[in-house]
Amino acid sequence: MSHYFSSSYEESREKFMNLLSEVKRFYPKAELLTHSIGDESIDVILGEPKRERKAMILMTIGEHGIEGYAGAAVTHQFVQTQLPHVRHETTGICLIHAVNPWGMKHFRRVNEHNVDLNRNYVIDRESVPYNVNREYELMRHLFVPDGVIDDYHEAREQIYSFLGSGIKLDGFKAMSGAKGMGQYQFPKGVYYGGEEDEPSAIFLKGIQHDLLERYGKVVHLDWHTALGPTNEVTMVISKRDGRTEDELKQAYGFDNVNVYDPDEVLGDSTNHFYYVRDTEYPDKGLVSALFEFGTFGTSTKASIREFLTIILENRLYFEGTKDPEARNGIQNEFMAMFYPENADWREAVLREGAKAVEGYLKGEALWRDT
Repeated sequence: MSHYFSSSYEESREKFMNLLSEVKRFYPKAELLTHSIGDESIDVILGEPKRERKAMILMTIGEHGIEGYAGAAVTHQFVQTQLPHVRHETTGICLIHAVNPWGMKHFRRVNEHNVDLNRNYVIDRESVPYNVNREYELMRHLFVPDGVIDDYHEAREQIYSFLGSGIKLDGFKAMSGAKGMGQYQFPKGVYYGGEEDEPSAIFLKGIQHDLLERYGKVVHLDWHTALGPTNEVTMVISKRDGRTEDELKQAYGFDNVNVYDPDEVLGDSTNHFYYVRDTEYPDKGLVSALFEFGTFGTSTKASIREFLTIILENRLYFEGTKDPEARNGIQNEFMAMFYPENADWREAVLREGAKAVEGYLKGEALWRDT
C-alpha cells in the first residue's frame, strides 16, 4: 500500500511520470506532456484509442494542492490494477497530475496567489458583483487573518466561541454558504476565488474544450479529500448532470452522492465543464464529478473543526506565530484534514477509490471484465 502514497510533490511527480511505460502497454503511442505553471508544472499522460474516439476517461488531481496526494495514489493504483479493464480500442485516457502544483508542493489547498482554484472558473466575471458573498463580508473578522497568533489555545477558543454562537443564532448555515460561494474581495482571506483566471484554470479549460471537441463522451473523475463520511468516498456532482441522487446511486452503485446547486457554488471546475458542454458541444456526452475521501466526518462538530483548521492555517501562513505549539498544532490538524498518515484512512482511500472507479466506468459502459 505505502508505495502508492508520497511524502513530497517531487516524489509523487516522479511516480506519475514513471506510469507512462505501463500506460504504453495498452496505448503504445501514449505520451507525457508537461505544461509550466510558474516554477512548477502540470504533467499529463495522454493515451489515444487505436480505433474511433468514442469516449475519454479524464482523471484530475491536486486542484486543491495537498489533496492531490490521495488522488495520485488512486491514479497510480488505477494504472497498475484497473487499466486492463478499460475498453482501450475506443476509449482514451487523460491523466493529469497536480492541477495546482505549487499547493501540492507546499502542502496548501490554495495556489501561490492564495486562490482556491475550485472557485476560479467563473463563467462571466463581469456579471459577478464585487461583494457577491454577503455572508462572508459580514464575517470577515473570522475569515480574513488579523494578526500574529500569540497563543494557540486562545486563538482556537476565540473561533470556537464565535462558531458556537453562530450555530445558536442560525449563523452556521450562513458560514457554510460563505464557503460554498467563495469570495472575491479579500485576497488574504480563505475561499478566495481570485480576480482573474489563474494559469491552472486556463489550462484545464483548454483540456475541457479539447476533449469535448474530439470525443463523443467524456467521463471525468476529480479526486479530493476531507468532505463526507470518514473513510468513505462521496461523489459530488452538479445539478447540470440532470439526475437525482437516487438515480446516480443506482447507476454507479455508490453509497454517498451529493448533488449540488450551481447557483450556490460559484466558480467550480466541474460545473464549468457542464457549461462548456451545454453551450458549445450539446451533442456530446459528459459526466464530471468530484470524488471526496472523508476525514473528519459529517457531524456539526466535524464541520466546526474543518472551519477552525482552514481559518488557522491561513492565518498562520500570512501572519505567522511565535508559539511553536501553535505552528505544530495547526499544521498537524491541516494534515489530518487533507492528508492523514493514518493507515486505516489510506487503506480506505485505495479500497474506496477502486470501487468508485469500477462503479463509475461500469455505469458508463467503459469497463470490461478480463
